[in-house]
Amino acid sequence: MNRTHRISATRRTSRSARARILGGAVLCVTTVLALLGAAAPVNAAPAAVSCTSTKPALAAKLKRDITSAIAGRRGSISIGVYDRTTRTTCAYRAQTAYDSASVVKVTVLSALLWDAQKHQRALTAREKSLATAMITRSDNAATTKLWNQLGLTKIRGFLTAAGMTQTKPGANGYWGLTQITARDETKLLQILTLTNRVLTDNSRAYVQKLMSEVIASQRWGTPKGVPSGVSVHVKNGWLQRASYGWRVHSIGTFKGRGHDYMITVLTHGNSTWNYGITTIEGVAKVVHRDLLAS
Repeated sequence: MNRTHRISATRRTSRSARARILGGAVLCVTTVLALLGAAAPVNAAPAAVSCTSTKPALAAKLKRDITSAIAGRRGSISIGVYDRTTRTTCAYRAQTAYDSASVVKVTVLSALLWDAQKHQRALTAREKSLATAMITRSDNAATTKLWNQLGLTKIRGFLTAAGMTQTKPGANGYWGLTQITARDETKLLQILTLTNRVLTDNSRAYVQKLMSEVIASQRWGTPKGVPSGVSVHVKNGWLQRASYGWRVHSIGTFKGRGHDYMITVLTHGNSTWNYGITTIEGVAKVVHRDLLAS
């Protein structure tokens, strides 16, 4: 089965379900002509990759290599990189908002666990089953059930607790249209990878476990170029709309070879799904290479 055939989990659902935009799925309710006529924006010249680190040479190399990786790419790209070991941070348009598509599923699971913690309860067997399908297979129906169970009040409560002030939940059940930024996704990944007051260690471990078990066909993106001996936790999202073409995103956390780091790459204005993946993987390869060589 090729990638195109794997794109839409909602194709197996009813026509009414397909009327909603669900992240990690394709929905195009306009004509092909309108889609082709939507011009993909080009990154404006003033934007620049910024990197800081306790190792100045590493920061300079990452800035140069990430800049080279995205040079000439069409569409909008946002990047967030953070490595605890060297206290290295790289950002590129990290506060630009995107439709979340399926990367919001990590936020949904985190909110579910956060709410369960507040009520001092474990997840039910049903919730665990839905969570597993949502993260490991990017199941849209499972996400809708958990999203509706939580409701916007609880989801917003988690976002406030996590300091994810730039994340705006999608209205009217359109969770795939939640607005996210690379800055907030990096905040979420930091919460998932270090003891904190938002999620317990057990909750964090559960999210990471499911992100490590994502099916092989959905492990593209930020893991590209990671060598053996480094653990991988990933969640991707993809969504096609008439405006800005394909949204293709990837978030991941990585640990090993003396480093503990995370990568977020968000994109839209991609002409095809594969074009977005190529952009993300070009960034990921240089980040893994440069960090692990430091």
